[in-house]
Amino acid sequence: MKLKVIVLLTAIFFFVTIAAAEEWAGADEKAEEVIGDIAPDYEPWFSPIFEPPSGEIESLLFSLQAAIGSLIIGYIIGYYRGTRYARNA
Repeated sequence: MKLKVIVLLTAIFFFVTIAAAEEWAGADEKAEEVIGDIAPDYEPWFSPIFEPPSGEIESLLFSLQAAIGSLIIGYIIGYYRGTRYARNA
């Protein structure tokens, strides 16, 4: 059992260090690069309504959005499980 935990932790450490060496970019940035390669004279139809002042604020807003979505989904699942449990009890 102890050997399995050590192997698992070593594998996690290995993958995290490799992932840290990679440059993290969002799908929007990757799509923008591909569009720029395909059609260099392309102009976007509109600009963003709100541009966060820094990358940290952008990450905060994204995390907040994910947390709110998780809460909503968790509430819905819990509500339906609770009603099913109440009917069976």
